[in-house]
Amino acid sequence: MTQRAVWVLADPRAGTAAQALGIAERLGVPFRTLPLGWGPLARVPWPWPTLAGLDAGALAALRAAGRDTPGGPGLVLSAGRRAAPVALWLGARGARTVHCMRPGFGAARFDGLVVGRHDAPRPAPNLLPILGATHRMSPARLAEARAEWAELGALPGPRVAVLVGGAVRSEGLDAATAAALLPGVRRHFPHATLLVSTSRRTGAGATARIAAALDGTPHRLFRWGDGGANPYAGFLAWADAVVVTADSVSMLSEACATGVPVLVAGQAPGRHAALARSLFDAGYAAPLDAPALPRPPAPLDESGRVAALLRERGFA
Repeated sequence: MTQRAVWVLADPRAGTAAQALGIAERLGVPFRTLPLGWGPLARVPWPWPTLAGLDAGALAALRAAGRDTPGGPGLVLSAGRRAAPVALWLGARGARTVHCMRPGFGAARFDGLVVGRHDAPRPAPNLLPILGATHRMSPARLAEARAEWAELGALPGPRVAVLVGGAVRSEGLDAATAAALLPGVRRHFPHATLLVSTSRRTGAGATARIAAALDGTPHRLFRWGDGGANPYAGFLAWADAVVVTADSVSMLSEACATGVPVLVAGQAPGRHAALARSLFDAGYAAPLDAPALPRPPAPLDESGRVAALLRERGFA
């Protein structure tokens, strides 16, 4: 039987796109990535399948892909609310659809719905509940990063990756978390080399505070916006432990993919707090102020598990 095409609808937000791409990369079949771009109508919570939210470039790319794919795609992977109407538009034309995150509408119309348990999804025949979020930090990617960033292996151990985010809807990482972060790391790892990466949401003030606190500590710091290759994957690949702020579903999930102890710094409201609790309960992580390091049962690999389920069910 001829394998029908697999398409990935890639949201402009890297963390959102990575949820669909992470599954596609584990299916073991070729796939085509369609970068999405949004016009003004993407803000509308469409209650039906439509392409109305796409900008002109994304719409042209989708139409070109359709011309290149006789019969259309057999499987469409998507993530994020804005991609949901596009995925269902393709589903109405014969594609099987697997969507990551809550779609906002039409949940029952998808053939598969990948939703984190921290979002408390209602049981449904198409639901694929997961711990955390799917992502691209697969065992193969970590092995590649270990080779790519081999110089990190020469740094004195233990090596602790410190992944710093920030609040989603406010300006920068809060001052209290920024101030407590490195003292908390040093309580557990007084003689470690720190591999510190800040993000777009960390903010200049918190980044400067953290950089100053690194003085006198063996470290490698990558600030958001620094030139050169981003060593984020290398930090994860070479880490003997990971400390991550509580505000990023992606970073929390990727940290737990390493199989090393993960400590969570600070607190975040809502679904982020629920995710942290679920990781604590499953033994994959512990709060930064915990008296001892967690002992994770294994690397957390939900992308691989979802891909295996899709293969078993004949999606790819």
